[in-house]
Amino acid sequence: MLELIKAGGWPMIPLLLLTVAALAIVVERFWSLRRERVLPPGLGDEVRAWVARGKPLEPAHIESLRATSPLGALLAAELDVRHRGREVVRERVEDVGRHLVHRMERFLNALGTIAAAGPLLGLFGTVVGMIQMFLGILDHGIGDAGQLAGGIGKALVCTATGMVVAIPALAFHRYFRGRIAGYIVDMEHEAMRLQDVLDDASGAAGGSRAD
Repeated sequence: MLELIKAGGWPMIPLLLLTVAALAIVVERFWSLRRERVLPPGLGDEVRAWVARGKPLEPAHIESLRATSPLGALLAAELDVRHRGREVVRERVEDVGRHLVHRMERFLNALGTIAAAGPLLGLFGTVVGMIQMFLGILDHGIGDAGQLAGGIGKALVCTATGMVVAIPALAFHRYFRGRIAGYIVDMEHEAMRLQDVLDDASGAAGGSRAD
């Protein structure tokens, strides 16, 4: 790391800090966006079976479901308004879904900013290095051509480092966005399946009252 800073000069310091930040975000998002954490296996089936039994849904049980995962939070929100009609349920699911997307996209804007800022910082470092080199030529002359080439090479280290930071950051940014989009589709599917069970349970309860 010290060798990189010596090669590229002080502009390498913010680039290295961006590298550390990007790595921390990637590790944290991989941990937080694990499928079993977002969509616990069997949770949708468990909730549908719970509703189909026709027993009263206790608020404490719904709150416990809400705390399990993003999928649990979405299904709990649907159960909160289960007696208020499909349109109200649909609006509640959409509202909660937007909040869940915002939570799952935490830090992704920062990762996208790192992907955009990396090459710019690298280019800035290269420009600073080239300016310093040409000012040295102005004061002392060209001197050794090998030394001049070495100075240009050192200046370009910043540009290369900026690209090394930006390319993986951009790739992971797009990957996490795609993963979240896939999760949302699966969560919407689970919400629709739960709505069908709620409709069946409501119809059965209505028929029992009519009898």
